[in-house]
Amino acid sequence: MTEKYCVSFFACRIVMPLQPFFVLSLLAAFLLSCPSLVLAELIRAGVGKVEITNKEVVPVSAPLFVKALVLQTSEFKAAVITLDVVALERIGPLPKGFMKTVRDQLQARFGIKPNHVLFNTSHCHGSSCADVTERTVVAVEQAISNLEDVRVGYGEGLETRISQNRRMKLKDGKVADVRHAYSVPPDEEVAEAGPIDPEISILRFDRLDGSSKALLYVFACHPIQGVPGSRNTADLVGYCSQVIEETLSPGTVAFFMQGCGGDINPIRYKDITHPRDAELLGNLLAVSVLKANRDIKAVNGKSLSWHQEVMSLPRADLAPTIADLEAEQVQLVNKLQGTSLNFKNFQKLYSFQNAFSEFPSADAAEYMHEELIQRPYLKELDAENRRNVDAYLKNIHTMEALTRNQTNLALLKMHHKENLDAASRTIEVEVVRVKIGDFKMLTFPGELTVQIGLNIKQYFKDEPVAVCGYSNGYIYYAPTTEQLANRGYAQEDSDCLLAPQWQAIFEDKAIELLKK
Repeated sequence: MTEKYCVSFFACRIVMPLQPFFVLSLLAAFLLSCPSLVLAELIRAGVGKVEITNKEVVPVSAPLFVKALVLQTSEFKAAVITLDVVALERIGPLPKGFMKTVRDQLQARFGIKPNHVLFNTSHCHGSSCADVTERTVVAVEQAISNLEDVRVGYGEGLETRISQNRRMKLKDGKVADVRHAYSVPPDEEVAEAGPIDPEISILRFDRLDGSSKALLYVFACHPIQGVPGSRNTADLVGYCSQVIEETLSPGTVAFFMQGCGGDINPIRYKDITHPRDAELLGNLLAVSVLKANRDIKAVNGKSLSWHQEVMSLPRADLAPTIADLEAEQVQLVNKLQGTSLNFKNFQKLYSFQNAFSEFPSADAAEYMHEELIQRPYLKELDAENRRNVDAYLKNIHTMEALTRNQTNLALLKMHHKENLDAASRTIEVEVVRVKIGDFKMLTFPGELTVQIGLNIKQYFKDEPVAVCGYSNGYIYYAPTTEQLANRGYAQEDSDCLLAPQWQAIFEDKAIELLKK
């Protein structure tokens, strides 16, 4: 029917001349009667990429970048800015007031409203240059200069090989974590490992000629593997983005956005048998992104909506926890006892006892000789040495527990002071919901632990939803209510300003916004 109508309309135009107003009226009626032919507005997208590596911190491996993705419709213009730095504000190399300065300049120069600027940091621990603010504005300027109509597609990939949960449940019910700041508990105390989120959320923008322009991917993992020689680096996600950009169409910019990676480490983070090389992990992640990208079909007419709001979350009262940990600190110190051994003798005995458990002090024949003459001096010496080794090991384990206690206690005291000094018992945070077609993304300014993201994704099940931490500010870690019952024993639970009730408040708000 549609084809016949179109033929009769254009045939009518040939047979008789029509007045312009009549033509427009007829054309409008025609389009309304053929809704399948009414074209939805195309999103316009532009990309910018500027290096921000601090060249004074050398050597460099996998340079740091600020990248800008500008999205525009007839109704508004927005910018997504990703930075290869550890965080926005509070910690890391970015100057104080970085977000406000950039937002003010973008509004003044390009008319982008402050609440339409979304920042996300990769959480790599590289060092950025001093003029990173100016370079960020340049990246946005670049993106605006190449705005063009695009098609949009989204998909999901999986990567299970490069990450693991750094928290471990212990047999006594507590939870410890894997950090370089202190040692892990003894193997015999560990009961269970935590979950990861292997999902990669992917959003791709294609030019109308079919070539790719931008690929945004969200994954949950601390990019803190490092490279040999402690070089300045954008770490595994820097390598990953480089591979993606070199593989897709010329000029494609890959945008990594950090997910809920608060308690997710690179795999075998404390391996002492191999050099720490983030390039290997980045290449694996890139392969998984590119594999998923093959199945993504970009289409016209993707709607774009953007919502930003500020929500209030309760601050924690950390005084009781600090008192408990200080009491535990005294108990741990009192558990340290004098031993006969020094480290040199302990190492010698421990090595021999493990290598030659039955006859550590002499050859087997000497033990057998003493048994014949009923003079078991070697066996008695072994028993005494084992007692001394066990006593020394107890001191080591107590010392390790004490270092965890002291490190996390210092974090709690720092945040307790900040909460006491705050003018309010709540902390205000920005959350942003971006919706492009059926794809939805929600951001939060803290280091969300993985279970938060898994909970929200589970609620929406098969819908394409991405949850990003480390965005539009930084309020340290944001663990679950259950994890916060463990304060003092893992960094995520101690390096936190929030009261346990925060999780339910945030997840309810997240679900509400993502439903819209």
